[in-house]
Amino acid sequence: MGNSYAGQLRSARFEEVLHNSIEASLRSNTVVPRPVFSQLYLETEQLFMQDEDEDGSESNSPPIPYQMKPPPDGCCTTDGFCQAGKDLRLSSLASENLDVPPGFMPVGVKSPSLPDNLLVCAVDRRFLPDERGRNALLGFSGNCLGCGEKGFRYFTEFSNHINLKLSTQPKKQKHLKYHLYRNNQGMLVKGAPICWRGNGSHAEPQTADAPTTLINGNHTAASSIAQPPLSQSGPGRPSVTGPPTNAGPPKKRHKGWSPDSSANTLTELTSVITNGARSGTNKTTAVQSSSRGSASQLSPPEVSVTVPDQLLHTCRLQPVIFKGHGPLPQLTGNTNDVLISSLLQSCYLSSQTLPRVYQHYGPSPIQPLSAEMQILLTVYYLVQLGTEQVPLIEDLEQIFMRSWRESHLSEIRQFQQSQTQGTQGRHYGIEQPLTPSQLPWLAQLAASSCGEGVVVLGEDVKSLAQGLLQMFSRLVDGRFENTNYVVIIVTSPGQETQSCVVVTGKHQCRALAESMFSPNEGLKEISHQLHTGAAQELIHYCNSLGQGKSPSLACSFAIENLKTPKTTNKYRVEWREVRPIQLAVARKLLSHVCAIADSSTQNLDLGSFNRVSFLILVPPSEVSFQQTVLHLWSSGVLQELGSSEQEFASQREAERYVVKMDQSAQSRIDKLLQEAQSNSYTLYILVHDHAHWDISSTFYSSTDGSLGLVDRLLNSRQVKDATNILILHVTSFPFALQTQCTRISPYNEIHWPSAFSNDVDLYHERTRYFGVSELLESTRSGSSLPLMRYDSSFESMTSTLEERFPKLHSAVIRTTVLVQQYCVALMAASGKISSSHNLHKHTSVETMEIVQSLLTAVQQCPTRHGHMVLLRIPSLALAAWAHRRLSRVRRQLGMEDSFEIILGNPSQALTIGQTFTDQIKIWLKIQDAEWVPHTYLELEALPCILILSGTEPLGESLPRSLKYCDLRVISCSYLQRTTLEQELGLAAYLVKAESRPPHDPGPGSDLIESDPEKLSSTDNEEEEAQENGMMKNLIEQPASQPQNPSKSASSDSSSPRASSPNLSCSWARGLSRPPSVLLPRALYDIITASDSSGLPRCTSFLPHISVAWASSFRPLLSKMMTCTEQSLYYRQWTVPRSYHMDNSNRTEGRTDNFHPRRLLLSGPPQVGKTGAYLHFLGLLSRMLIRLMEVDIYDDEDIHCTAEAEGVQYHPPNAPWPNTEVIKTMPFDYTVHDPKYDDISIVYCPGFKPRADGNPVRQEDVYLRRRTSRIKLSKYAAYNTYHHCEQCHQYLGFNPRYQMYESTLHAFTFTHLLLGEDIQLYFIIPKSKEHYFSFSQPGGQLESMRLPLTSDWSPDCIKSPIFTPTTGRHEHGLFNLYHAMDGASHLHILVVKEYEMAVYKKYWPNHIMLVLPTVFNGAGIGAAHFLIKELSYHNLELERSRRVEGGSPSVDVWPFIILADDSCVMWNAVDNDKLSCPAERAVSLKQVLQHMEACPDLAQYGLCGIRKWNSRGVTGVKQWEPFSRGHVHDFLLLNVDRSQNVQYDQNRFTCHDVDFTLRLHSAGLLVCRFNNFSVMKKQIAIGGYRAFIIKTKMTDVSTSVGPSQYICAPDSKHLFLASPAQLLLEKYLQHTSQKLFPLSTKNYTHPVLSVDCYLNLGPEVTVCFVSSRPHCINISTAGLLFSGLLLCFPDTFVTSGFLKKFTFLKGATLCVISADRSSLRQTVGRLELEEQWRFRLSDEFQTANAKEDRPLFFLTGKHI
Repeated sequence: MGNSYAGQLRSARFEEVLHNSIEASLRSNTVVPRPVFSQLYLETEQLFMQDEDEDGSESNSPPIPYQMKPPPDGCCTTDGFCQAGKDLRLSSLASENLDVPPGFMPVGVKSPSLPDNLLVCAVDRRFLPDERGRNALLGFSGNCLGCGEKGFRYFTEFSNHINLKLSTQPKKQKHLKYHLYRNNQGMLVKGAPICWRGNGSHAEPQTADAPTTLINGNHTAASSIAQPPLSQSGPGRPSVTGPPTNAGPPKKRHKGWSPDSSANTLTELTSVITNGARSGTNKTTAVQSSSRGSASQLSPPEVSVTVPDQLLHTCRLQPVIFKGHGPLPQLTGNTNDVLISSLLQSCYLSSQTLPRVYQHYGPSPIQPLSAEMQILLTVYYLVQLGTEQVPLIEDLEQIFMRSWRESHLSEIRQFQQSQTQGTQGRHYGIEQPLTPSQLPWLAQLAASSCGEGVVVLGEDVKSLAQGLLQMFSRLVDGRFENTNYVVIIVTSPGQETQSCVVVTGKHQCRALAESMFSPNEGLKEISHQLHTGAAQELIHYCNSLGQGKSPSLACSFAIENLKTPKTTNKYRVEWREVRPIQLAVARKLLSHVCAIADSSTQNLDLGSFNRVSFLILVPPSEVSFQQTVLHLWSSGVLQELGSSEQEFASQREAERYVVKMDQSAQSRIDKLLQEAQSNSYTLYILVHDHAHWDISSTFYSSTDGSLGLVDRLLNSRQVKDATNILILHVTSFPFALQTQCTRISPYNEIHWPSAFSNDVDLYHERTRYFGVSELLESTRSGSSLPLMRYDSSFESMTSTLEERFPKLHSAVIRTTVLVQQYCVALMAASGKISSSHNLHKHTSVETMEIVQSLLTAVQQCPTRHGHMVLLRIPSLALAAWAHRRLSRVRRQLGMEDSFEIILGNPSQALTIGQTFTDQIKIWLKIQDAEWVPHTYLELEALPCILILSGTEPLGESLPRSLKYCDLRVISCSYLQRTTLEQELGLAAYLVKAESRPPHDPGPGSDLIESDPEKLSSTDNEEEEAQENGMMKNLIEQPASQPQNPSKSASSDSSSPRASSPNLSCSWARGLSRPPSVLLPRALYDIITASDSSGLPRCTSFLPHISVAWASSFRPLLSKMMTCTEQSLYYRQWTVPRSYHMDNSNRTEGRTDNFHPRRLLLSGPPQVGKTGAYLHFLGLLSRMLIRLMEVDIYDDEDIHCTAEAEGVQYHPPNAPWPNTEVIKTMPFDYTVHDPKYDDISIVYCPGFKPRADGNPVRQEDVYLRRRTSRIKLSKYAAYNTYHHCEQCHQYLGFNPRYQMYESTLHAFTFTHLLLGEDIQLYFIIPKSKEHYFSFSQPGGQLESMRLPLTSDWSPDCIKSPIFTPTTGRHEHGLFNLYHAMDGASHLHILVVKEYEMAVYKKYWPNHIMLVLPTVFNGAGIGAAHFLIKELSYHNLELERSRRVEGGSPSVDVWPFIILADDSCVMWNAVDNDKLSCPAERAVSLKQVLQHMEACPDLAQYGLCGIRKWNSRGVTGVKQWEPFSRGHVHDFLLLNVDRSQNVQYDQNRFTCHDVDFTLRLHSAGLLVCRFNNFSVMKKQIAIGGYRAFIIKTKMTDVSTSVGPSQYICAPDSKHLFLASPAQLLLEKYLQHTSQKLFPLSTKNYTHPVLSVDCYLNLGPEVTVCFVSSRPHCINISTAGLLFSGLLLCFPDTFVTSGFLKKFTFLKGATLCVISADRSSLRQTVGRLELEEQWRFRLSDEFQTANAKEDRPLFFLTGKHI
């Protein structure tokens, strides 16, 4: 085909070009290359006049003289070097690392000037032929491996670059001579010659591992090497959609394929032509899917067509007519012998509906494919189909889509660019479209490449009626014997093109006819054929094969049963251990439930539930029902939820929680709804297992009511509106629930994680999942017999019989052949037929192997263990017939006791013979005489053939003894992803993770030995109820040879005891090997093929029969997509059909109509989903209990004296303290609160501490303190996570006021200690303004209203409650509504300024007191100081206001409550049961009202209550209801009497101990009400104890030791950013044993601390004394002190006062002041130098910068 022969193509060469071009067109995985006819004949001249032809195809013409283009000036022209001067010789580059891009291969170029050497280049492998000289694309694409220049598009240009210096026109066939490869030494060497000439006829291209016969679209790439995908070209690439108007041959040839179209396979076929039209983006595309042979269903044109009589009988086929363009003429006559489908027409319409994004362009050149181009592409597609392949409509849709994109590639890119930006590259414009006059002969030209396979009727056809008449005539005459498809095209001037496609291939007609049945209709047709006797001829014919005369079965053969003595052990089911990955999934489920509860939508209030109930919905399969009951019973969930009191309750208990989705389900759901309405505090979980089974709409439910139940029950208004019902869908195939109208939010999907990532076990799994992908991998390994395969012998038999019996359904034929093969194999394997050796030819090798393995395993094992063979027959009628036939043959052979034949009918319970039931009972040591197996799992090790029937598997799990999964008779007509994957899911398996890979088991599958411990493979379950019982019992030795049942089979077989049964037990040896799967050849070819993304072909099928693709312009799934991304893909590109239950889930203007309480759990089959969701139910129950419980600090009081007091001051049942008696009680200086376990003991005469060893530090105490789990009472305080209806108004949901409506009020008062006015801010909600008085409404805040002492109300608390808090805006217990039992109270949160906004956000209806800015870094002492001083100031204001109103000033209530933010519950000692004292929960209202009603309460300065602990009052011999001592956390403070005693505003720790000691020394009464106790919740977040020591420089926490908290003045030191007082307190706490060495563990010689208490650590004792006049101090006479601590001593401390005390020699003095000058003044004023020795090195400061005002202290020694 040189340039001079442009229009004179030889027919053979043209046929090859045509054939290869069509194949390349269909192999492309990105866009469809231009049609070859447009390239060869119809392109305009100006497009290709720019470059010369360089293809160099072979020709008989003499060589044309050729003048090479002169090289550019200055470039290299040396032979063997490129023009850039780089060496290209193979001898030089052999050891070099060469950059060969993906898709390219190194090639040796022959140069005429270097005969002894080769030049090396990289060539795109698509432009090179395969090993047979075929499938090379025309043109060239190569790179220079010397200089690295890429993108040579023409071999002429490339030959110039590498200096070939040719005298003839460059041709790649002449100069690209050898493949190059690297040898074992890594050297690049010459390989095989490139085969530019092929021999023989055109064969279908195949990959190396592809089967010989291509069935169902297994059309693979030309090269056996996998091609990586290549990127598409940039803008400006020429593309042609059709020819111009001139139809003559061109003067220039085409340039070949664009080098950047992919070389990948056109992925085979997506969806078989099924009943149901694809719904496009336009409603006009919805077409009635199919009509079976009725002419009245068509809109009749003028001419009718008569269908010949006896068409089916004459031709032995039933033609299928696909409507195309234009109306089909009316058919009359024998219309029952013709099938009509509109699916192709629907495909045409859908592909002509442009996506909306391109419709937005307005008037643009982007137009859909023309009808002519659609017809031509259809012909291309039919041409490339194999003789046994069935056309798939989704394949054609993808071809249309890619063709459209290719033809408009440059225009689409132009529209995507900015309007102001010019188009880059060359613009070729829009080519002229294909005209109707060119279509018929172009279609005939295309069809000519495949012989008679595709016939086009078009040139002489004037109407579709005429074409159909010609077709029927030729069909009856037998002229279409070798024709599979007839394409009728009608093109008339001035009229639209019309077309239709008639399928005339026998195999294709049968497959398409059967695919037009729905699955249920197909099963009915099969039953009809069996009942009417239509299949009798076939059965008689098969019976005659291989039997001849009736076999002699007189000699019965019985195998002796090995009797194992029964044991007395009771059968019981062990609870399963949850696998790590199941636990992870259960936690993910729980996390999603919590996320729903935590969302702002308030769709689920977990805090309002106190228990969990559930109901598991399963498909109407008795085995699945019993299987789920068994899982539930053995999981322990019922015991955990409190449904069963006995440890091992009857299995009937579990049956109440599982329901089959049949007619009985309605009453169970109704009962649950009634319970949910009456039990609002119970959370009900509806678990919809196997959720993909019934997704039919209620309006399209079947007459028997078996379908549509899920929609009627779970999607009802009652279930949707019930706020305490949560639905969990569980499925292995979630695709049908992921549509544009789904009810499940994408955020509520939980996908099963992968246990292994890059061979790293993420979950420490002991098992490894073996599913569909692993089955596919076994077909590619090549090292052993693949686990998934097809039976070629069986396929040949069925193919022959399908032609012999054209009227019978293929399922009838295939089942009959399969059962006959099993019968013959049983006869041959039994050895009882004299001519058994002749029977082998009437069965297949695969069937023979199955039967021999079944029989041999039983005969060799002493304990009669064997395998299970699964025979999957969807039709119930065929399954029952197969069961009867096999049972009869087994009986005739006398093998009733060798193996069982089980009919698996979903609607019936499992039944097996009594002999086999007894055998299982012996294995499992079951004594119950009435026990029978209910699930297939209980058939472990039983030799049997299980005939599993039903339209689809319904979740039945199979035992590990399953060895063969025979799926040879499943339907090939319904190619949806769900349908295929759930059939393959029957073989899913779990193997031990450390075992040998299943697909490479080594020599001899039966020789594998593995641990036979139970690792069951259930639908959604891995470790079954019998894990520890069944498997170990099955493998046990006979009673005469006892063995440890925990030993594995491999350990047994390696033992020296040859009598071990595991040596000969094939079942025990094969436990770790997954079953083998036998498939129909058609399905095998489709499943093992891959699409363009590398995914298995079935993943790109329509996901479910009840959904449709939203558009033909969808992308393919990507191999890199995660489960979440796949979900989003299906949610975007699939829509529910009218009979899908989600079709009704549409609302105006929105598609995200999600149910808020609906979850979806998806995971592969048999992986353990049931165990995961059962464990989730247990976790959820525990969490609800956990939500009703809190961790309460439960420490016993510390420093308690062993001796009991001899004096009873108050009667045990005294309601209030007696003031005079209280005054006589000694004050207990010792701190007993366990939270102060690490502080210094306060010295008290008569107290002797116990030697407890070394106490722990304070940082550890916070984490290690003992807690108890206590259930919340109805009087508990709550944090922000609590929501209930009663709390709405309390929390701010008041209809009278808008939420967050509050005002900010400033309040100023003066205090002498602060030296300046203090300005505080109150945030007061509108609903709480009545607690305050203002100068006028909305004016200046004057005071907080206080009640009078004489006021009393049963529903009111008089004392204002102040709660200082920090860092606990979410976790602080500020909701006191339930604690107060609804009583009116004034509650004020005291917050720091920087936290004001966040507290206001979470607690909008609470009053807040905002501390001044200077207190942002202060401790709890500052908060209490301001609260107390503000309260006293407010008390004075209120007294003044009352005086103005005429009330006495002293009558104003002077008490406030200081409450910790972790006080959760309160308790009271029952006074009526003091003989056996007990505590009961009471409300805070009752506690406060009781304390406020105390007589003479005004005489007390401070009151408090006891800290709760679990020991309580039990064991107390002498109960004292009141005591004097320290009180903490919950205080009733008299601000009037304690006016002169202030909290230390600088303190961070022990401020309450310090305040109580000073309050007592001032003569004020402190009383603790022991009859009440407060519970403190453990809150690990925030609080005033959570201060971090951080450096000044980095502002992050560091590991700075306490010794670095101080430094010498004026020294260079690492300054810290923490407050000086905090550093000082921490330093004294941790290093006081060094500062006061004489005081360490020396209780009798304490450190004297004047006017303050500081924590010096638990090893030092502190004696507190006050310097105030008239104070109360302990007697220090005769007491020698080991140290003196003066902290900011005021004028009351004098030298004379200090001289009253006696110190040990060498005692330590520590004086603390705010600065160095005041430190020296203090030393001088107190004349300390007289008795204490000081050194310059004894002066220190806290490690603060000068601007942070460090504290200074001076130490000295007593002289």
